[in-house]
Amino acid sequence: MVFFQYQTRQEGTQGVFYTLENERVALRIKAQPAASKNEFCEVYGNDAIKIRIKAPAVEGAANKELVKFLSKTFKVPKSAIRFKSGEQSKIKVVEFPLTEKFEEWIEEHGKR
Repeated sequence: MVFFQYQTRQEGTQGVFYTLENERVALRIKAQPAASKNEFCEVYGNDAIKIRIKAPAVEGAANKELVKFLSKTFKVPKSAIRFKSGEQSKIKVVEFPLTEKFEEWIEEHGKR
């Protein structure tokens, strides 16, 4: 079973829940706020990754926690992570610069 679809870094590369273009990652996320801890779960549907966030969905707290979690996980400055869509929704698209940590994470989780 392939958990994530992965290809080498190429212009316009598309995975199950992310796209790579112009050295930037667009990650489609299904956010689950008020969880016991921050963690990646599974691919949600055909085109999103489910991420549990410990902060509640109140006054942007879950979005702030999501940005902090992605920043720490992929070694990206928080200021470089931006919402392309879904800031007020459970399905979100966030964009950030492509990092080695993201490529390593995809490589590690793409071999399931």
